[in-house]
Amino acid sequence: MAIHSLKDTNKTDLFRVMIYGKPGIGKTSAARFLKGKTLVVPFDNSEKVLSGTNIDSEEFDKANPSKELNRLLTELPKELNGYSNLVLDNVSSLEKSWFIEQGRNSKSGIRNELQDYSGWTNYFIRVIDAFYKLPVNILVTAWEDQYEITSMTGQQFNQYSPQLRTSVRSTFMGLTDVVGRMMLNPDTQKRGVILEGDDGIFAKNRLDSRKASPIETLFDWGEPDDKDASAE
Repeated sequence: MAIHSLKDTNKTDLFRVMIYGKPGIGKTSAARFLKGKTLVVPFDNSEKVLSGTNIDSEEFDKANPSKELNRLLTELPKELNGYSNLVLDNVSSLEKSWFIEQGRNSKSGIRNELQDYSGWTNYFIRVIDAFYKLPVNILVTAWEDQYEITSMTGQQFNQYSPQLRTSVRSTFMGLTDVVGRMMLNPDTQKRGVILEGDDGIFAKNRLDSRKASPIETLFDWGEPDDKDASAE
């Protein structure tokens, strides 16, 4: 048996965070606020918004996502030496690229086949698990979508959540320490992240007690809750 004490474990070491929101809300730019050296894997090729920063970017060929992911998971353990953070930018776009690739390789050359859907479930979870085992902090971004949820009382409502197929979304979010919805405050025009979920928004935070945070201080784990106001 491999038993170890959790007495001196810091729960914010090697954090795994996902933020999701509308296209253009500023999810990719959140990488600017990570502490330490950062490498971005741009699944939707939107890394140009980080121009002028000290952040590095890894090339990713959207037309061949399976080959690229295999390459990354082979090369990254060596490439990440000296980096503190890895950003997986837009897994929603990665999902779409993967299905386009599978459709291109199908008999019809365009339509996805039934086995692609179960194949994606197994493939995506294995890939994310491999990324999450890397010894760096990880930030994942995704687009948002609304999904119909049925409560324990039978009430149905629409909930904002990361845009991913249902078969992988719950498992993925279960593996992730923080899931937050990025929003723009219409009064202040400042961006913030909702960290506590409700019927209308999926969010969770198991790293500290904050319910919301300005994007600039999102990665300041354990900071006082009085920073929450500007994100509401």
